[in-house]
Amino acid sequence: MQTILITGCSSGIGQCVAHGLKQRGYRVFATARQLKDVERLQQDGFETCQLDLDDSDSIRNAVEWVLERTGGTLYALFNNGAYGQPGAVEDISRAALRAQFETNLFGTHELTSLLLPVMRRQGYGRVIQNSSVLGFVALPYRGAYVASKFALEGLTDTLRLEWRNSGIHFSLIEPGPIQTAFRQNATRAFHRHLDSQTSVHREAYLAMEEAFLHQAQRGGARFSLPPAAILPKVIHALESRRPRVRYGVTLPTHLFAILRRLLPRVVMDAILARVL
Repeated sequence: MQTILITGCSSGIGQCVAHGLKQRGYRVFATARQLKDVERLQQDGFETCQLDLDDSDSIRNAVEWVLERTGGTLYALFNNGAYGQPGAVEDISRAALRAQFETNLFGTHELTSLLLPVMRRQGYGRVIQNSSVLGFVALPYRGAYVASKFALEGLTDTLRLEWRNSGIHFSLIEPGPIQTAFRQNATRAFHRHLDSQTSVHREAYLAMEEAFLHQAQRGGARFSLPPAAILPKVIHALESRRPRVRYGVTLPTHLFAILRRLLPRVVMDAILARVL
């Protein structure tokens, strides 16, 4: 039975993938940041523990907990835990940017680095990073999130080069719009770190919040897919002899990947600037 550790299983993609892989016969270690979500995962029949990507002690404790149960081995890691911090770059404080990177990059890096020696000793393993369409294109008022996902993609590409011919494979999932609580969480982060009323971007922020509300009411942004759309990509990355480097999921991801290659930069910028 193959083993996999998944972060961010409280809802959405992480929860969906955890259930899908469990049904497929994987031994899934499903983790979440909040204790109430850990308790719910236990009720769902998962082996689970608390894992807060902002806390090094929590990360180390989770790794020790998993390895104790597997006899010191682990087939795969799915780094899914993340959140989005909206806001114009000039309005993002150093503390807000640091918080974004703590979760989306630094914690993911620390967890991965603790598990890579395990995979090296056993001679095999898979590391799957849940990135974003915003891991390769930028959008206005998403600078903190874009920066964290660009960094995650760069770090993963570098790992792939450093671990060539090792038996360890690294893949990036690039979802695009998925029907999850991501926008609700992003709205909470927005209000926690920004004072939109005093910003020169106030009108844009109002439009952004209206868009988030409208998307929530209709079940997601245009071209959104359910979290289940991620599962086949994760399965391929886990089970293919030659997993892909990148897995696009939604129409916007595939479309922007093509346009970025074909269009002049000035035209691409004009298109991206109109997306709110």
